[in-house]
Amino acid sequence: MAPADRRRARTDAVAVRRVPVLLPYPFPGPFDYAVPPGMVPEPGDLVLAPLNRRESVGVVWDGAPDAALPESRLKPLTAILDAPRMRADLRRLVDWIAAYTLAAPGEVLAMALRLNALRPESAPIGWQIADTIPSEHRLTEARRRVLAALAEGPRGGAELARAAGVSSGVIRGMADAGLIVAITLPPRAPFARPDPDHPGPVLSVEQQGAAGALRQAVAARAFSVTLLDGVTGSGKTEVYLEAVAACLRAGRQALVLLPEIALSSQWLERFERRFAVAPAVWHSDLSSRTRRITWRAVAAGTAPVVVGARSALFLPFPDLGLVVIDEEHETAFKQEEGVVYHARDMAVVRARLCGAPAVLVSATPSLETMANVEAGRYRRLHLPSRHAGAALPTVRLIDLRDAPPERGRFLSPPLIAAIQAAFARGEQAMLFLNRRGYAPLTLCRHCGHRMQCPNCTAWLVEHRVRKQLQCHHCGHAEPIPPACPVCGAEASLTPVGPGVERITEEAAATFPAARRLVMASDTIPGPHAAAEAAHAIAAREIDLIIGTQIVAKGWHFPHLTVVGVVDADLGLAGGDLRAAERTVQLLHQVAGRAGRAEAPGEVLLQTFDPAHPVMQALLAGDLARFLAQEAAQRRPGHWPPYGRLAALIVSAESAEAADGTARDLARAAPRGEGIAVLGPAPAPLAILRGRHRRRLLLKTRRDIAVQPLLRSWLEKVQPRGATRIDVDVDPMSFL
Repeated sequence: MAPADRRRARTDAVAVRRVPVLLPYPFPGPFDYAVPPGMVPEPGDLVLAPLNRRESVGVVWDGAPDAALPESRLKPLTAILDAPRMRADLRRLVDWIAAYTLAAPGEVLAMALRLNALRPESAPIGWQIADTIPSEHRLTEARRRVLAALAEGPRGGAELARAAGVSSGVIRGMADAGLIVAITLPPRAPFARPDPDHPGPVLSVEQQGAAGALRQAVAARAFSVTLLDGVTGSGKTEVYLEAVAACLRAGRQALVLLPEIALSSQWLERFERRFAVAPAVWHSDLSSRTRRITWRAVAAGTAPVVVGARSALFLPFPDLGLVVIDEEHETAFKQEEGVVYHARDMAVVRARLCGAPAVLVSATPSLETMANVEAGRYRRLHLPSRHAGAALPTVRLIDLRDAPPERGRFLSPPLIAAIQAAFARGEQAMLFLNRRGYAPLTLCRHCGHRMQCPNCTAWLVEHRVRKQLQCHHCGHAEPIPPACPVCGAEASLTPVGPGVERITEEAAATFPAARRLVMASDTIPGPHAAAEAAHAIAAREIDLIIGTQIVAKGWHFPHLTVVGVVDADLGLAGGDLRAAERTVQLLHQVAGRAGRAEAPGEVLLQTFDPAHPVMQALLAGDLARFLAQEAAQRRPGHWPPYGRLAALIVSAESAEAADGTARDLARAAPRGEGIAVLGPAPAPLAILRGRHRRRLLLKTRRDIAVQPLLRSWLEKVQPRGATRIDVDVDPMSFL
């Protein structure tokens, strides 16, 4: 053997094993690490790996390590953590989302890797009767009750005190006296198992048919996508809960995604009525300990049903058998910060990777979902009528040119009369305006100056209750000044236009005897407040509900019969591709709150343009025709869902830097048949949080993948200075 061959053989014999490790940081991919002797890491293992001068938690990733990297550059892994292994389907989801959105894989991993959950829970401590009770101790009545309670088995301290009706001091005294001893209790399952056979509501024939189809999809243990749609109040939730029951009977886990989990108190009550216990809940308002317990329960399979916001998509389910996306049309499922992704679409991907059925639920399906139904990719189950004989509400258009409000007011006489009639019948009414605060604009009557955010190209919104002007984009807030900051005129600042606070003020003057409740993100900050509001309305402690889009989120108020939309035209202005679609969805959902029980409902839409296709669709209750018209407008130009879009957002601290990088991108833009690049142009919010923004839009035919085009495009351009280029594939917002 030649000397070179002998050296190569010795090197191969002592070659260090290496593995790729993905770290939760914005690196382009995993790093290779050396495996110390005696350590056997496998893909999915959570490991502790050195990174610069510290250690980081990472995941052993799939794929071969880089054999070309010299061993001298490899750092050894520190340890394999005692934590559940990240399953292959979740690792594939991380890779899939990173590839689709052009995000760094580590950034996606960070959403799935809950470092807080890796801390083990301390074992619970309890009490049991000592093996030998000292004979010299005289037992008081309180101590006898403690021993009687412990005769049934060990108990935790708080539970023991409640059962025996004693204070914690009595228990401590008995421990000091040697009557009871501390022990480690076995861990309890944090979530009771829902009972799929608990008696549920009686389903109509239509509901039974849809529920049967979904049960078959669950039993097939294969990927499929079903759209479950129907009019508001048709009982879609009860139908898909039957699919959840089938999943439970099969011993698998179910995930239900809701767009606003913090406002889902009525949904949780409905679930508990159906299954006798509450589900596991996952959202950002949970405490760190609750999130840790829930994450570990999901990984252990002891959380059979999880209902959550979009981040629940990344929980470590070992046997996911059903994914439900309720209100699938909601834009709240699109994450606009960090990794930009649509949870509805990624939930379908997760279901495919797990071999599970996905169910999309909505009374107003998105055009994207309907296009998939038409193409045969999704199955459709339709519920055409309301449950229990309730009728759909009648819709009236109030032309504000013919029936204007009083000067300085915003409620028209026909709307006021309808609400007064509802109160006279002992029923409830709702006023809807999708605008927080008192007024969207404050200007000086003397010089015309408009109060604008110093960090964004946006007007400051007056919040009169807090006596503040606030930017709803960056959060900047300042006190309402006593004089115009430009001309100095005192008491010259005046609010322009209405917000819910201003409508509440007008309602107080118009309906002084009505008990009012404002439902907006300012006043309903979380689940507890939402539950209190829902109970007050159900108990008829409220006569008039005044709300923003929160009130469109699937509430069921049986005594609510009149819904008034203060500004039905809001949202139709501007050049947003989806403005009409979003407006018709929102207003249809709001209208669906009326007349959900025996009493008939009435919806009144105040508008300056009653001939608009959105208003006519709502008047006729013909959403299918509206969607067909929308589709006909988008197909010829290859606009989504009949084409692909991707946005590049350039942001910089100066307009010159943003313009320079935007021009570089324009010069390097991809070209070809079926490919168009629009821009660069200032974004509608040309300055956001102090950064200047420019947009370019890549538009292609449906059969052209945008990701390779984007990667090649971005490789040709080096951002200038601290300029940042953000990518939004399938944009929902154009701000």
